[in-house]
Amino acid sequence: MAAGKPLTATFVKNVTKPGKYFDNSRYGLFLRIDKDGRKYWIQRIVISGKRREIGLGGYPLVTLSMAREQAAENKRKAYLGGDPLAEKRKARIATDFASVVEKYLEAKLAEFRSEKHKKQWRATLDTYAIPVIGHMPVETIDVTDVVSVLKPIWEEKTETASRLRGRIEKVLSWATLNELRTGDNPARWKGNLSEVLPKPSKVATVKHHPALAQSDTGRRWADLASRDGMSIKALQFAALTASRSGEIRGMTRDEVDFEAGHWTIPAARMKARRQHRVPLTPTMIALLKELPRLEGSPYVFFGAKGGMLSDMALSSVMRKMHQADLAKGGPGYVDAKSGAPAVPHGLRSTFRDWAAEEGCDHHMAELALAHNVDSIVVRANRRTDALERRRKMMVAWEKFLKKE
Repeated sequence: MAAGKPLTATFVKNVTKPGKYFDNSRYGLFLRIDKDGRKYWIQRIVISGKRREIGLGGYPLVTLSMAREQAAENKRKAYLGGDPLAEKRKARIATDFASVVEKYLEAKLAEFRSEKHKKQWRATLDTYAIPVIGHMPVETIDVTDVVSVLKPIWEEKTETASRLRGRIEKVLSWATLNELRTGDNPARWKGNLSEVLPKPSKVATVKHHPALAQSDTGRRWADLASRDGMSIKALQFAALTASRSGEIRGMTRDEVDFEAGHWTIPAARMKARRQHRVPLTPTMIALLKELPRLEGSPYVFFGAKGGMLSDMALSSVMRKMHQADLAKGGPGYVDAKSGAPAVPHGLRSTFRDWAAEEGCDHHMAELALAHNVDSIVVRANRRTDALERRRKMMVAWEKFLKKE
């Protein structure tokens, strides 16, 4: 940017070329962009007769106005004989990992899909990381420390350990952008921990959700149809649509278009964070229209006092149905391979197996499950979600469910 010309918020947002961009604020402030495109605020300031540089944080977490305000405060401290750089270093040493986790969660709260997701985040860190590195200043944490957290559970609880690694990496990355630490991220996988720990795919045993045997679908549907209750209806709808439990439980009336014949799930409620349309068959529409409404509740399948059904509601129904069938001398409702009682999420696997055996188009089946099967470019160029083709497939699926 031209010398003597102040930076603007628009320029700071859009500039990408690596280099230094000075702000004419008389505080020695400039924006530095590294080769990776990351942006940092730096202040050149004279402290006790020596010119020094102080990091003020990364953009966009620290905006132009925030950087100017901090630079002005540092300037005042130096003028009065203080040392803002020494103060910052002292604060950095006192910032331990446990404290940074709290600050990270406060800053990133809006990004969590649900309160449950946030609790899961905190639980893994509290259980495995905090006892080992929670007391350590984030500046001093290195690869050895991260390995000491992960190694005890890497082979026995590989999926949990892999998620934990990613969460530690994000916390430390946030700390770096906020000038609480410097250097490479010791929790990074590629070219780092990948050289120390075995690949998750080599040590993890994939655990599938127990799925209802295809031969039991008709018997189970008849059992469901003989029962009543909001959780029962939600489970029926989950089976018909092959949707996730959370998507069903969070379904609101304004998401359903009876005239167009589809249910639109907003991106915020989807695992892939992308809007998804579900074609409605006549059976699905009839089920939805028969449901009672509760004034003041937006939910289609509402729970106690009009709130959302709990995440255990559908699982409880399937468990009770399984136990009741066993009590009558039946085989129960189990996974054909493991023999474990089937769970709601396993209905999606039952659908996928059926679609494969019926020769349904691979992409249509994956679209029905809201899976990402194409590259980003292919998805961007696709102009349709094949709603009508999927509707025909779901009609065939419901006939199979009912054994019609």
